[in-house]
Amino acid sequence: MFAHAQNSKSIQTLDSIYYYRSQANNSDLDPTQRFQFANKAIQLSKKTNQDSTILKSKVVLNNIYILKGDYETLITTNLQNIQLAESLKDSLLIAFANNNLGWAYKSLSKNDSAYYYYYKASKLFSKLQRDRNEGEVLFSLANIQFEEKDYLGAEENAITALRLIRNLPKTENNLDTLWSINNLLAIISDELGQFDKAIEYHHKALSFSDQIEDNYLYTLYSYSNIALIHKEQKQYEKALDIYKNLFKNKEILLQEPYNYAIILGDYAYVKHLSKNFKTDEITSMFTEAYKISDSLQDIYSLMSISLNASEFYKDINQKDSALFFANRAYHLARETNTNDVILRSLILKSDIEEPDKAKSYLTEYVKLSDSLQNKERAIRNKFARIEFETDLIVERSKQIAKERLWLLFLSIGLIFTLLLLYIIVTQRTKNKELRFNQQQQETNEEIYNLMLSQQDKIDEARVAEKKRISEEIHDGILGRLFGIRLSLDSLNMSTQPEAIETREKYLEDLKEIEQDIRKVSHELNSDFVSGSNYISIIKSLLEKQTKAYKLKYVLRNDDNIDWDSINNKTKIHYYRIIQESLQNIYKHANATEVHISFKQKNNVICLSISDNGSGFDVNKARKGIGLKNINSRVKEIQGELDIKSTMDSGTEIRIKTPI
Repeated sequence: MFAHAQNSKSIQTLDSIYYYRSQANNSDLDPTQRFQFANKAIQLSKKTNQDSTILKSKVVLNNIYILKGDYETLITTNLQNIQLAESLKDSLLIAFANNNLGWAYKSLSKNDSAYYYYYKASKLFSKLQRDRNEGEVLFSLANIQFEEKDYLGAEENAITALRLIRNLPKTENNLDTLWSINNLLAIISDELGQFDKAIEYHHKALSFSDQIEDNYLYTLYSYSNIALIHKEQKQYEKALDIYKNLFKNKEILLQEPYNYAIILGDYAYVKHLSKNFKTDEITSMFTEAYKISDSLQDIYSLMSISLNASEFYKDINQKDSALFFANRAYHLARETNTNDVILRSLILKSDIEEPDKAKSYLTEYVKLSDSLQNKERAIRNKFARIEFETDLIVERSKQIAKERLWLLFLSIGLIFTLLLLYIIVTQRTKNKELRFNQQQQETNEEIYNLMLSQQDKIDEARVAEKKRISEEIHDGILGRLFGIRLSLDSLNMSTQPEAIETREKYLEDLKEIEQDIRKVSHELNSDFVSGSNYISIIKSLLEKQTKAYKLKYVLRNDDNIDWDSINNKTKIHYYRIIQESLQNIYKHANATEVHISFKQKNNVICLSISDNGSGFDVNKARKGIGLKNINSRVKEIQGELDIKSTMDSGTEIRIKTPI
């Protein structure tokens, strides 16, 4: 019941987390409400102690931080997300977190950091075969490179992005990306002076925007860009034709006042360059464009219109107006660090102003131009270094992964080898133990057969002794009794002194015969084969071993012990223990004398083996094979082992075994 309750509670918590996440992603709610729901999801997720649940809840915050423009918090959150994702080994979430960091740093105009994280994300998406994500990240990298004037690098990444995305399903999102990539490639080609190629890319972009349902702005941007390329080619009539077509739908164009103002300014400037339009008309167009842009406080359109207007007024010798617009563009560019506009406005000012002032503008131009070239070169090198270092890290990671794989294989091989060695050693030990047990069994059988042989000898001796006594009684005692009986029969009727004396002599003979019978009886009751029993076997062992080991021995046996009633297993183990002990005394004790005794008390036989040798440390020596074997044998017969030893005072082994 408890487990069921716990399970139900967990399911309820997860349901709440899913609900709060869905609310946090609800675009109908304002950012503050969505942020509150996301925080609730995170707090509940932390209670689950599941990193994956916590991470998925924290990811929900990304869109909210983006909506709020809280890029610093977005960075902090995604750095934490990377740590969590790395602990979970979730490469996809690591890739997304790096992508978010790239976007945040780009929004903060920190292009080098943005490039670093975008590049890491692209490598991860590539490894995971996420073509769409990789293509979008490469497009972001191309945009950064374009801004930093690394046109060749930008073109390379943009083309790679195009290859990845063009084979994907033609969804609105993918079509938008395809238009954006082709548009960027067109602008890059324009900057590289490849005008025909630029126009070709713009037409490719239009082929994708034609498939988008609401495509007005895409078409507007593409055609206005094509018009600008024609302007650079000095094909003014082609450019004017495009602008005329765009302004046929002036009412629609006015719905986007920013776009209307900047295109109107470009249109006016192309009219001026074509030399086929009246000054008043062009002046009116520039005035309208400037007013709209100024009212919108759109800096970038203001800079573009101001530069074109300054060129126009310079060409018609209205220096004050030309200088006004040049200064306007210059100051706006300084505020926004738009270096291209700064450089162009400085050239305009140097053309408009008197030579003395013009010189200072030209000096500033050269200084800034040189600085920008060095910066562009440095940033290109930095991008290359980022790619190199990141690739180096990736290669190092691959190398580490390979090394770990090899280490794993080596470890497995080593473990397998050790296991094989263990099996071989174990098998050898088992075989050795089996051979030892076999030898032990053979030895035990030999001892048993020896005991049987000894028993046969005892039985033969008994039979022989019985036969001897029988013959003694029959031939000696019975013959004498028969003779005395006949003699007594003949004397019983006589009362002569000689008969009485003879009868007394026969009575003495009867007494002598009685003594002989008693002697025979005693001999029958005595253990006439006492030297031929189990103790004889032990004695034989002692004589043989001590002679070989140059030892003296003393053997004591309790006559109360009935060795015939004791099982052979116990007697065999006693034999082997004595044998093992004699070997240990010879090898280690440096003894000259050994005492062995058997005693019986309260149905317990005590075997004592002592020597006058050098002794040993009992605690250290217990691990020896000899003592292990003795201990094992004692356990086999349910006995107790007690070892006493003192350095230079000899050793005593006592074994108590129940009968």
